[in-house]
Amino acid sequence: MEPTASLPARSGAPGRFLPLLLILFIGSGCAALIYEIVWLQLLALVVGSTAISLGVLLGTFMGGMCLGSWLLPRLISRSRHPLRVYAALELFIGIIGVIELKAMPFVADAYTVFAGGGWTGIMLRAVVAGICLLPPTLLMGATLPAIARWIETTKEGVSWLGFFYGGNIVGAVFGCLWAGFYLLRIHDMAYATYCALGINLAVALLATMLSGVAEYRPVVSDARSSAASRRAADPWAWLVYVTIAFSGFTALAAEVIWTRLLSLMLGMTVYAFSNILAVFLVGLGIGSTLGAMLARTTARPRLALGVCQILLAAGCAWAAYNIAFSLPYWPINPSLSTSPWFTFQIDLARCCWVVLPSAILWGASFPLALASVAQDVEDPGRLVGGVYAANTVGAIAGSLAFSMFIVPAFGTQVAQQVLIAICGVSSLFMLAPACIGLWNAQRGETARANVGASLALFASLFAVCAMVYFVGPVPWVSVAFGRFSADPNTTNVSNPPNPGDRTSLYVGEGMNVSVAVTKMGDYTYFHGAGKVQASSWPQDMHLQRMLGDLSALIAKKNEDVLVVACGAGVTAGSFIPYPTVKHITICDIEPLVPHHVAAQYFSAENYGVVDSPRTTVVIDDGRHFIRTTKQKFDVITSDPIDPWVKGCASLNTVEYYQMCKDHLNPGGVVSLWIPLYESKLESAKSLISTFFQVFPNGIIFSNDTKGEGYDAVLLGTVDPAKIDITKVQALLDSPAYAGVKQSLRDVGIGTTVGGDEAVDLMATYAGRAQDLKPWMQETIDAGNINTDSNLRLQYLAGMWLNNYEQTEILQDMLKYYSFPKDIFSGSDQHMTMFRNTLESEGRARFSAAGAADSAAVAAAPAK
Repeated sequence: MEPTASLPARSGAPGRFLPLLLILFIGSGCAALIYEIVWLQLLALVVGSTAISLGVLLGTFMGGMCLGSWLLPRLISRSRHPLRVYAALELFIGIIGVIELKAMPFVADAYTVFAGGGWTGIMLRAVVAGICLLPPTLLMGATLPAIARWIETTKEGVSWLGFFYGGNIVGAVFGCLWAGFYLLRIHDMAYATYCALGINLAVALLATMLSGVAEYRPVVSDARSSAASRRAADPWAWLVYVTIAFSGFTALAAEVIWTRLLSLMLGMTVYAFSNILAVFLVGLGIGSTLGAMLARTTARPRLALGVCQILLAAGCAWAAYNIAFSLPYWPINPSLSTSPWFTFQIDLARCCWVVLPSAILWGASFPLALASVAQDVEDPGRLVGGVYAANTVGAIAGSLAFSMFIVPAFGTQVAQQVLIAICGVSSLFMLAPACIGLWNAQRGETARANVGASLALFASLFAVCAMVYFVGPVPWVSVAFGRFSADPNTTNVSNPPNPGDRTSLYVGEGMNVSVAVTKMGDYTYFHGAGKVQASSWPQDMHLQRMLGDLSALIAKKNEDVLVVACGAGVTAGSFIPYPTVKHITICDIEPLVPHHVAAQYFSAENYGVVDSPRTTVVIDDGRHFIRTTKQKFDVITSDPIDPWVKGCASLNTVEYYQMCKDHLNPGGVVSLWIPLYESKLESAKSLISTFFQVFPNGIIFSNDTKGEGYDAVLLGTVDPAKIDITKVQALLDSPAYAGVKQSLRDVGIGTTVGGDEAVDLMATYAGRAQDLKPWMQETIDAGNINTDSNLRLQYLAGMWLNNYEQTEILQDMLKYYSFPKDIFSGSDQHMTMFRNTLESEGRARFSAAGAADSAAVAAAPAK
């Protein structure tokens, strides 16, 4: 039934008020996106950041909105003024938003008590998500159906509903960018929540004021008889709901795929994710506006809806082509400019190039679907609620199906082929009936086949099949080198000089991350997040051994070891030669990493640690595992990927370090890898200062070459560390530790002239928390300590990932250096060797008579 007739005259929304309603929806959408970002971020800290956890959270969030849109017209009488209902919804959303913020610590404590693994653990996460997210999202989903009751179901009225939907999305775009680039970067989640609350209160107040001057007299009809008459008048309307459900399915499926692939090439920072989401939302907003204008003029909205779906297949094919064959090879070198502003512009341009065409078509589908099912004497709330619910159900299914099953099982190439095929199938629900004259028959016209339309449809479907066939795989260079795909050799700091052509050995697209293994010359590299994360290159091997051996040798005992993040397994493998190590637990978020990368390609370097009978592999978010495990450890090493990667800041907060500290046995050690490359002084200070807030006796060991910075190890102990170099060397010289000694020598530790392994290893010392207090004070005063409430590090590090100031950062720390006479001890011979080695490595700035007092050094740092 085409929406050609008008409703009987009634007091609906006068034209002069409609722009004000649009402003209300812009504000509502802005607040909703801020809440979504904050709530999902807070809950991910509690239930984990695995794909399953995030899928549960997102599914619950969208499910609540779906249920709210469907329930409101059935629970709230049509006689109530829509603006007053809308105002009440906004007010309660704001109140619940503040309650969520205040109650989250209690939720976290309760979850920790009952958390477990397997299906029981997943169900508990769903319960937590439901308790926290369903109340506010039910209200959010109800806002559009509530205000829709002030609009008539005429063509003009339906088009205004499309404008409101578009306005809501425009507000969401602003909320996304405002939260990602300002509120959370400068302030914290509490500040962002109160800003959203202020918007809610302003919207509620404006809606209440409007309700006092805008009269409302609803057209009252019996709901059951109305529904029956609709089904009798238009028995094929269900096809529209199926089509808009498929549209939602493909939209969220595409967002999952494209976010995954684009973030690799943009750098997986919080800003890259904000860019991708913002462009997607901008497209939806533009599309819904265009669709609303078309719904006002077209006599055949169902045909237009079908055309949108067939064009979506082309849009998805366009995106697949650019991701596989074009975008990775654009001549872009991000390191040419360190300005985040220029990075933002080029990232935004690439996102628009790939995402915008399809997003516009998905946005246009919603108002066209509304126009396709709108009828006379229709409750606008039920109309909008039904279409919105169908679209959201499809979106939930698409998001979960592709993120948890299709992409991990078959990869992004097959996933994009399936996406294009579903778009083609979706178009059939609208175009096939048009071709056989079904829609015309419903209008009382002759039901004859439209030969021209049928031929066009078959040609389109043939084109869809061709699009599916020509979808290419994600290039391995994109998975391996990310934003440097056009020229991998420009990653001159995190990779060694190129001794030969690099070849791909393995590419895996897991549920959580995509990984790759490459070979270059004699060295093997493990790639994650679009960059090298571990390798057999000497300097990387040196760091990975340092991380394990420093921890094992400084801890009072080392029987139980936890390694957070497997990488190439070299750090975990460092514990294999120790006869005293009884159990090694490896925790990694992605199954591909330990079971494929570490086990198959780095078994020689990691001594087959994954297959060792002493090793247990746990697949979980490291933070979630430490929060929920009842075990305690002698050594905890944390080797996550770079802090600029979105989500990794949660493994570098005060609260996370405190959890690690609480899971230490007496005399235990926590060690952490930190990169100094791809960083700026303020982000390095934030990370180091945060660690030393929890471990005031902490030490930093540098993996550098004679003062030229690269990366480092932070080591924390509960009590001040006391390291007897002579005793350590004696232990290494014992027969039982022959394997440990050899593993150190294999990476160049102990091979210097006159050097012992213990001397060389400990001479990587670069400072301690006590001496670095003046260096850290500015960071503390600026509020840049990384906590669960601000996750400051991911914003600082993400802003400056194209900076290569590793040497400047190290030298800035060494200004506060003093000889650690109260940490290290040993024989005169060993202490002399230790001092000489420190000087040769560019560390020491002290006189031959002895070490300078640390307070004096801090007051007058040497140049």
